[in-house]
Amino acid sequence: MIRREGERMVVSGALTLANVAAVLGEGSAAIGEGVRTVDLGEVGELDSSALALLLAWLREAKQHGRGLSFENLPQGMIAIARLYGVADLLPRSLAPGSTAPKSSSHR
Repeated sequence: MIRREGERMVVSGALTLANVAAVLGEGSAAIGEGVRTVDLGEVGELDSSALALLLAWLREAKQHGRGLSFENLPQGMIAIARLYGVADLLPRSLAPGSTAPKSSSHR
């Protein structure tokens, strides 16, 4: 599920209500140990609980006085975040030459 690569952690497999609590604990521990980037490129199935997971990890990093960014956010995750109006809360690292998905703001 989670593989450490220095200050990065790579999350793989499903992120659904069935397993998100276990992933939360493992990821929170890694963030406490210095992880600053979360790569989600290997995530398969996901649901809205995955969004709650990312927001919890952001809170964890903030409690440790660090920033946290996300790489390779699945399109489904971006769509869920936009639906709930929190897409701008997910800091994203960009690969060279790529652009961040545009978020729409409604006033």
